[in-house]
Amino acid sequence: MVKKELKQKNLVKHVLATEAVMKALAEKMGEDKDVWGMAGLLHDLDYEYTSEEPSKHARMTVEMLKDKDVPEEVLDAILAHNEQKPRETAIEKAIYAADPVTGFIVASVLIRKGTRLEDLDVPFLMNRFKEKSFARGANRDQMSSCEELGLSLESFLGISLAAMQGISKDLGL
Repeated sequence: MVKKELKQKNLVKHVLATEAVMKALAEKMGEDKDVWGMAGLLHDLDYEYTSEEPSKHARMTVEMLKDKDVPEEVLDAILAHNEQKPRETAIEKAIYAADPVTGFIVASVLIRKGTRLEDLDVPFLMNRFKEKSFARGANRDQMSSCEELGLSLESFLGISLAAMQGISKDLGL
């Protein structure tokens, strides 16, 4: 479905990165990596259809997945990532924080010419996080919501960076 519905290469990379981050978070939290990964992979399935109508984003994805064998907790997480339902469960809190962190990490790689994901470290990310003018589209409050999972921002960035480093070839970074 990802290949069928998402035509933008960077959007495909974003959902792959979010899947990796969600799997790493699931492992850290003692949760089901496959279920959490599925939420990350599918969360923006409707993005190319709803980018001009954000209020429909996530709801259309849930409709697209209605007849598929997708666990209810994945559908709820997809809704929660775009604030279409309150964040109540760990998976819902995780995807809400994970969604913007992937773009933030990619932006961190791109500003350092010749840099790859493997060259980044958490102190560099923490410094960039403090710069409000850097990667403005990466919602700092949303990323900071990782604390709802009992994770410090530093720990969350470390988990996310390591997850993305693990699939750096798929991301071309």
